[in-house]
Amino acid sequence: MGSQSDRAQGPVVVSVADRGPRRTVSGDQEHRDGGDFVAGLAARKAAARLLAAVIDARTPLDGLTDHENGHPQYKALDLRDRGLVRAILVTALRYRMTISGLLARRLEKPLPPNATALSHILHVAAAQILFLEIPDSAAVDIAVTHAKSDPRTVRFSGLVNGVLRTLARAKETELPAALAATDEAPKWFSDRLKTTYGNEKAGQILEAHRVEAPVDFSVKADPGLWAEKLGGIVLPTGTVRVENLVGPVTELPGFAEGAWWVQDAAASLPARLFGDVAGLRVADLCAAPGGKTAQLIVAGAKVSAVDTSKNRLVRLTQNLDRLGLSAEIVQADLLKYEPKSWSMARLDA
Repeated sequence: MGSQSDRAQGPVVVSVADRGPRRTVSGDQEHRDGGDFVAGLAARKAAARLLAAVIDARTPLDGLTDHENGHPQYKALDLRDRGLVRAILVTALRYRMTISGLLARRLEKPLPPNATALSHILHVAAAQILFLEIPDSAAVDIAVTHAKSDPRTVRFSGLVNGVLRTLARAKETELPAALAATDEAPKWFSDRLKTTYGNEKAGQILEAHRVEAPVDFSVKADPGLWAEKLGGIVLPTGTVRVENLVGPVTELPGFAEGAWWVQDAAASLPARLFGDVAGLRVADLCAAPGGKTAQLIVAGAKVSAVDTSKNRLVRLTQNLDRLGLSAEIVQADLLKYEPKSWSMARLDA
């Protein structure tokens, strides 16, 4: 990719146009017209596409980035690029308000409402420039190439270049102040927190939004052993908690063998509250993706996993198959379902 010239500091005019060479897509490879491979472009396109799904369509990120049933554009990437895409998305969402504010300073006027594709390209690149260990020049150049490859954004490629380069030059001086002055939440939500909990407690809650959550694992047996293998600790509930994963979940020890599954410690509590369920018939209602179903089976229950969504039950079945567990799988609307005789039922949807 040719170098992109820097632009002067200050607002960038939204109507700037730079049509540049068109881009073509062939399979999973991204090319210029001359046929040169553009490394990293497919991952950034996937990140922008998935960010649009989360922001515009309110689609849960976990489902989009599921290795088995996620978005096709995500699944087409290798594991390393999937990790990059998820890092970009988590960062772009975690710091969305700060990123929005710093980008807005560089625009002469707000982007038009129908410029969502352009907004997502800018957010994906800004997340890399501000928070990830990716060279600024690479983030900018790939974003410009991305803009030129999309008919919706090709005329804004100069704007992308100017905005992102000025952002990269100013991040050392502007980012700390922006972080201190910004709540990473919509104003209505921030105001509600402050009304409910007071300014100090609300500030602590909002600051926690910027902290990457640990990953919790429920294990079939011997949590101490798996805490050692995964580099974590055992919580009082028996959950294994890992602060920083060393690689993708699918490549961790015990994944292929079905020794454990990812499940928040809090999410594991309802099934534990049942006590001894060995030999009992238990209904797990709204069961997918199956973490609590697995808990109940491991505890010895005969489980009926009920959910209204066929697609979510496919994911539940795949999860149980990996773990070597089995349950009665029922697709049904609970309001119309005529259940069998159960000893107890779980519903915490």
